[in-house]
Amino acid sequence: MARRCPLTGKGVLTGNNVSHANNRTRRRFLPNLRAHRLYSETLGESIRLRVSSHGLRTVERRGGLDGFLLDAHDIDLTSELRRLKRRIASARSAAAAPEGS
Repeated sequence: MARRCPLTGKGVLTGNNVSHANNRTRRRFLPNLRAHRLYSETLGESIRLRVSSHGLRTVERRGGLDGFLLDAHDIDLTSELRRLKRRIASARSAAAAPEGS
């Protein structure tokens, strides 16, 4: 399982531990990933993702999972999220079609 947030792309960074004697040893800075269920209002179901804390705040700011995915560029999303974005877009267009007819 990759240590990368599928929504924001945050991943592992590397750096040094620096001791008091200024000895440097390599270390990894891991992203704060948490398994979380995000609710899609259009589909009416919860989607399970391993998301960073920053990703959760970004989703909330952009109006939920549906708003985040519909505003995001396809190239920035994983293949799983691109499929979900297409499902949301088709469900929204199907819901809007009967109202206009």
